[in-house]
Amino acid sequence: MNDCLVIIPTYNEIENVESIIRTVLSQHKFFHVLIIDDNSPDHTADKVIALQSEFSDRLFLEKRAKKAGLGTAYVHGFKWALENKYNYIFEMDADFSHNPADLEKLYNACHLGDADLAIGSRYVTGVNVVNWPLSRVLLSYFASVYVRFITGMKIHDATAGFVCYKRQVLESIHLDQIKFVGYAFQIEMKYRTFCKNFKISEVPIIFTDRTKGQSKMSNSIIVEAVFGVIALRLKRLVNTL
Repeated sequence: MNDCLVIIPTYNEIENVESIIRTVLSQHKFFHVLIIDDNSPDHTADKVIALQSEFSDRLFLEKRAKKAGLGTAYVHGFKWALENKYNYIFEMDADFSHNPADLEKLYNACHLGDADLAIGSRYVTGVNVVNWPLSRVLLSYFASVYVRFITGMKIHDATAGFVCYKRQVLESIHLDQIKFVGYAFQIEMKYRTFCKNFKISEVPIIFTDRTKGQSKMSNSIIVEAVFGVIALRLKRLVNTL
């Protein structure tokens, strides 16, 4: 049984899904891949099913009935990973904004280092973002500054979506209580990990904006993040987190 599972949520990623699967599965480190597809109209799931005949023991698919948000997709994947006894569980985008070659860096931070949660960080050594407009860079960077101020977490990239969790972290978090779905989901998971006193480390990466497909960013996701951070801190203060 392999101990590493890379969870990749998809919605209309037909242009990227085969390439990202093949690239992850071709890494020197042996990974399994779980695609969580939200019934993509472009038939992303059908492409995954076709590839399963080639990677029958390494590629898995969970197809949901409808688009239900990034956070719920990852929670679905986390539960699947725990049920199937994986020890290192990764989050990763389908669009190559996260470099599959960096997966092993995150793994090493947890397996060889002392991290319980390793974050592929865009900002721990400056601003390492390629092809984003300045407005998007500033939004993301100052969102993390805001999160540090409100929560007290010493994390430079609180909204990062490229991470590795040790199994015991996810086992300790009440996954059914996770509330948020966008940027705030990423913040909430890190904050719950922080509140459980697990070790969090940041691994520097270079983030490259997608070249194929469409971004899922929206104003509602930004608003959720801004107010969600305050809600999380208040819950912590009254011991309900």
